[in-house]
Amino acid sequence: MATVAETLADWLVGLDGVKLPEGAHEGTLFSLIDTVGLSYAARIEDYMKMLAVGWDAGPGKATVFGHGRDADAVTAAMINGTGAHGEDFDNTYEGCPVHSGAVVVPAVLALAQEKGISGARAFTAMAAGIEIMCRMGLIAGTNVHKAGYHPTAVIGAMGAAAAAGVALGLDRAGLVNAFGLAGSMASGIIEYLADGSWTKRMHAGWAAQAGIRAGRMAGAGFRGPSSVFEGTHGFYFAFAHDKAPDCSPLVDDLGTRWEAGRLSFKPYACGTMCQPYIDCAVRLAASGVRADDIEAITCKVGEGTVHRLWAPIELKRRPPSAYGGKFSGPYCVAVGFLDGDAGLAQFTDTRVQAPDVLALAAKVSFEVDPANEYPANYTGHVRAVLKDGSVREEFQPCLRGGVRQPLTREDIVKKFRANLAYGGMTADRADRLLALLEGLPALGDLGALSAFRD
Repeated sequence: MATVAETLADWLVGLDGVKLPEGAHEGTLFSLIDTVGLSYAARIEDYMKMLAVGWDAGPGKATVFGHGRDADAVTAAMINGTGAHGEDFDNTYEGCPVHSGAVVVPAVLALAQEKGISGARAFTAMAAGIEIMCRMGLIAGTNVHKAGYHPTAVIGAMGAAAAAGVALGLDRAGLVNAFGLAGSMASGIIEYLADGSWTKRMHAGWAAQAGIRAGRMAGAGFRGPSSVFEGTHGFYFAFAHDKAPDCSPLVDDLGTRWEAGRLSFKPYACGTMCQPYIDCAVRLAASGVRADDIEAITCKVGEGTVHRLWAPIELKRRPPSAYGGKFSGPYCVAVGFLDGDAGLAQFTDTRVQAPDVLALAAKVSFEVDPANEYPANYTGHVRAVLKDGSVREEFQPCLRGGVRQPLTREDIVKKFRANLAYGGMTADRADRLLALLEGLPALGDLGALSAFRD
């Protein structure tokens, strides 16, 4: 019987030249546009400047967006992937919040530029890597987080390996080995939750460069275990504490069911699970409620979100950094209420320490709702008790930007342009970059991306 890696490899080998269904094509294209815009936007942030200095870069043909240079493929993938995920504004997937775009897109763009790979093959490789990450997430559910790992980090290495293998044109044996090698390269713990430090930011970039390394090594003949997914000591045992994973969601209906067409794109620059609660807070303020009117706010939440967004509650009410604010339910609700938004401007060290936000966040608490559908559905429920004794409630039934309420192309483009402007790109250059990305599947090579290195 074929292993899971062998079954996936058989599918991946046959993908070249296959026309993607409309949903998968759109999901991949939106991921490409969204990811590149975010990579460039983050170039002005301190952590990106430090990464660019601290990473041992070599010369190459791959564009490092916004940093004024090209570099070797692993460097470009690491830096661009970190930038794309660094502000937690990148695409995600309901069921298991894996951020596939920030991993797969930088890995493929870097390899394609380095090796002169066509836009068509690169686009197919992106779709393949995104698909693998989403399907792996269906098996993992909340178990990867519960085991102390970041799903994007560990699942991302496997998705990037698949994408790199398709881009490089690996055969069946090469793809199987790439998966096997990536399983030992996957890493990323979630201890950043304790103090809002920066490690999560680098997880997508690390996974992207790991996938490239796995693909290259496999192409040279280096061997990895073919039972890497389902084995006794395999991926799900190691990263999800699952001794007997049901891998059918990963291998069933390959080519006929595309999870890459079911991606979610964020309207807010913070953790996925916060997003519906921000929508509720924005509507609550728009209804005429003032911050001074509020006695207390209670958010009804899914149990699986508590350790990331709500506990310990005193720490979450006073996040230690702007980055920590992105994973604080009380802060996100408070700043959404006060500012009517939670974009890049709401997650700065100045705003996260602002007295008005902290005063309102101190009034925000949570209670676990056993009926909450997380992770099958991301909802928001906010109950505000006012000082006059009246009660106001807002409910968001799904993730805005998700499959139940998707963003349009116009929404994605508006976000792309805003992110590029935040990073300092002029509007005319942004339009040229958008046209290049939308036409990428027809390009003979991706050398033109180098025009956007700065």
